[in-house]
Amino acid sequence: MPAGYLNTASIGIPPAGAADALSEAVGRWRRGEARPPDYDRHVETARTAWASLVGVRDSDVAIGASASQLVGLVAASLPRTTRVLTVRNEFTSVTFPFAAQGMPVTEVDADQLLSHVDGHDLVAVSVVQSADGAVVDLDALRDTGKPVLLDTTQAAGWMPLRLDWADWVVGAGYKWLLTPRGAAWLATRPDRLEETRPHAANWYAAEDIWSGIYGLPLRLAATARRLDLSPVWFAQLGAAHTLPWLAGLDLTAVRDHCVDLADAALKGLGQAPRNSAVISVDLTSDQAERAAKAGVVSARRAGRTRLAFHLYNTMADVELLLDSTR
Repeated sequence: MPAGYLNTASIGIPPAGAADALSEAVGRWRRGEARPPDYDRHVETARTAWASLVGVRDSDVAIGASASQLVGLVAASLPRTTRVLTVRNEFTSVTFPFAAQGMPVTEVDADQLLSHVDGHDLVAVSVVQSADGAVVDLDALRDTGKPVLLDTTQAAGWMPLRLDWADWVVGAGYKWLLTPRGAAWLATRPDRLEETRPHAANWYAAEDIWSGIYGLPLRLAATARRLDLSPVWFAQLGAAHTLPWLAGLDLTAVRDHCVDLADAALKGLGQAPRNSAVISVDLTSDQAERAAKAGVVSARRAGRTRLAFHLYNTMADVELLLDSTR
C-alpha cells in the first residue's frame, strides 16, 4: 500500500487474504459454483468475531447490512414518545432513524451529554464521532444508568471495547473492520430482546434457517438471530476473514499504535493530542491541495480535514502529511 492513505474512517483497506478470498468467491459465482448454504459458516464466523470485538455474547448479535438499518429496527420498536438524547453533529445514521419515527431528539454539545441525560429515555451516540474523532466517556455514560444505544462503527477494530452493559450496540464493517460494504451487526442486551421487534422478519431469522423458507406459522429463532437480515454474502465472507484476525490482536496495542500516529500528526501541526485514531484539522486550501498531490488521502467532514490512522499506517504517513503541509 502506498504511503498516505489516511481515510479508513471513510473506507478501510482489506488484508490481502480477505481480498483474495473475495476474488475467489466471485470466480465461483461466475462459474456457477456458488451455493447459498456455503455462506452460512462465514456469517457465523463474522458474528462471533464481531461479538468478541465489542465485548458481547455472540448469541446476542444479529446481522444486518448497514448501521442505519439496524438503528432503524430499534427505533421502530420503541414508543414514539421516547425522548432521545444525542450529541450535536452526530452521524445521521444514528439520529435519522429516531427522527423519522417522530421521536423528540435533543442534540447537545459533546461535553454536555452526561449533564443532560435526566429528562431523556435513551442516549443514542457513537463511541467515536465520525466528524472529528471525539471519544465518548463510556464509563461515565454507563454510570448514569440511562438506556443507551451505541454505534461502534468508528471505534471497533482499533479500540478495545466491552459493551455488554449497553442496551443496544450497532456497528458497520467497511471502515475499521476492513470488510466489504454490506455487513453490519446489532447486539441486543437479553432483557431488551423481547421489545426489539423483528420488523424485517425473514427466512434467515428462522430457528432452522433452511426449513424456514416457506409457509407459516412464524418460527423465528429464540436468540438475537430472530433479528437477522438475509445476509449480503460477499460482505459476510470478507468479514469472516478480517474480523477473527482483528479480534485476535492485542487491541490495546492497536489503539496505542493508531493514537500515537494521530498524536504525532497533531504535534507536527502544532496541536494538542486527542487520544483518538481519528482527528480533524484545519488545513488551508493550499495545504490540502499540496497534501493531496503528495498522495495523502483524507476526507472533508464538517468543514475540516479528517485524518484516520489504522494498523497499516506508519510514521511515513505522518511525515508525508507534515512535509506536504509545511
